[in-house]
Amino acid sequence: MVLARFLPRDEQFFKHFADAADNAAEAARVLADVIDSDIDLDRRVRRLTDLETQGDDITHRIFSALNSTFVTPLDRDDIHTLATDVDDFVDDIEEVGERIGLYRLGPSTDTAKLLARIISEQAGFIAQAMPYLEQMGKQQDALKKCILELHRLENEADGVHSSALARLYDGVTEVPALIQAMRWGEIYALLERATDRAEHIANTIEGMLLKYA
Repeated sequence: MVLARFLPRDEQFFKHFADAADNAAEAARVLADVIDSDIDLDRRVRRLTDLETQGDDITHRIFSALNSTFVTPLDRDDIHTLATDVDDFVDDIEEVGERIGLYRLGPSTDTAKLLARIISEQAGFIAQAMPYLEQMGKQQDALKKCILELHRLENEADGVHSSALARLYDGVTEVPALIQAMRWGEIYALLERATDRAEHIANTIEGMLLKYA
């Protein structure tokens, strides 16, 4: 439509998505540091809070652009869904850090470290995928690889989580140890939920790929 060339058009959506994904990748990296060591724990948890706030700001920019742009490069619902998915992913990451800072559980567990590693890898694939969205037709194979890896990692996280729950209370005979186990179980659940959020992002991108590529 000729008129469309004269209507407001914001070409920055792809940059906003890339910024949001890079912010998520940094949040995942900081979370891995939080779980790996309790050194400077308060500072690292504050950093996660700052990154969550930055993510909110990016999401707000995307929604503001949607409200002010008549012609968008992707379907409006797809833009809204993807922005929300990434924002939720960062929210979950920040919530894990907040709980760890609150509970002061001491040395981390191998399960928590493994789930944090999975989240960090997922965030890396999300950040890798975002620049491909602008040229989905030419980048189908690259996007499909990222999608497959996100699904694979979520499946891995499911296995890790199930195994951890099966042995969570092994050897627990005293109340303090029971409380400790319950709190780790809560953190495992939050970590696993973050991996689910990453898979939601993969599903959204996969739907976009089917629609536009």
